[in-house]
Amino acid sequence: MASSTPRPSQRRWPRAPFGTGATTFTRPGAYRPVIPAAVLALSVALAGCAGTATDVRPSHASGPAADGAGAAAAAASAVPGTTQARPPRTSADHRASADPGAATPPTPARLPGLGPRTLAEIPADARQAVVVTGRGKNSSASQVVLYRRTGAGWEAGATWPAHNALKGWTDDHRAGDLRSPIGVFTLTDAGGLLADPGTKLPYDQGPAFTIGGTGFEGEPLAGSFDYVVAINYNRKPGTSPLDWTRPQGADKGGGIWLHVDHRGPTQGCVSLTKKHMKELLLALDPAQHPVIVMGDAASLGR
Repeated sequence: MASSTPRPSQRRWPRAPFGTGATTFTRPGAYRPVIPAAVLALSVALAGCAGTATDVRPSHASGPAADGAGAAAAAASAVPGTTQARPPRTSADHRASADPGAATPPTPARLPGLGPRTLAEIPADARQAVVVTGRGKNSSASQVVLYRRTGAGWEAGATWPAHNALKGWTDDHRAGDLRSPIGVFTLTDAGGLLADPGTKLPYDQGPAFTIGGTGFEGEPLAGSFDYVVAINYNRKPGTSPLDWTRPQGADKGGGIWLHVDHRGPTQGCVSLTKKHMKELLLALDPAQHPVIVMGDAASLGR
């Protein structure tokens, strides 16, 4: 996009292990991964982040081998100008605005539903928390709430329906196990097929996020990677969501993302409607050190 402002400085990332191109990263702006289309086509043909991809267009193949696009990896609304991003307003917020005298629930000092073990994993500097609560250990249904920490405690945003992995949750995630990892992970990088909606996170936009085929319930996967936020499980923070670096080894999987829901279970990711993914991208602020807290309700309560 043309601009009258000076171009920001750029860094050259090391070559990706799967190709001969390098990635140019601009802050603020986008990563520009140069990834061979044939490699990307193979990665999605083996396993797409959102399910079983059976129809991949080689010229626009999906970039990640997630666990959610994981088996392939093993094989190879913020308010501009404010200092704290705010989650979307809830219906209770609007009622309170309409009726200033209405009682509002107290802001909890701790994130609700989390036990001491889970709370201990949340970094002290985290001021935003995306809490994903699964319906059950073996369920693919969950809900998401974005909290922000204020002087009074943790203030909740809206509650959004979501999907997680087909077989539920696990404390010991492995590539291809079809379970989402339980834990607390930082959120530092975003991207997608569509243009940056205005997020404060580094954003990598390009055709490498295209995916086709169908999911576990026969639902189309097209558009699942229109917007994604990389979950820092077994990945290198500060890189594109497409980066395949696996610090804990390929057998521990990777490529776990927040991405657009396709109305069915994922391979390991967490998915939200396109509208809610966009709202989340606009709310997340790296200055607030956002984290995601994810797992089934019983596990999070430990």
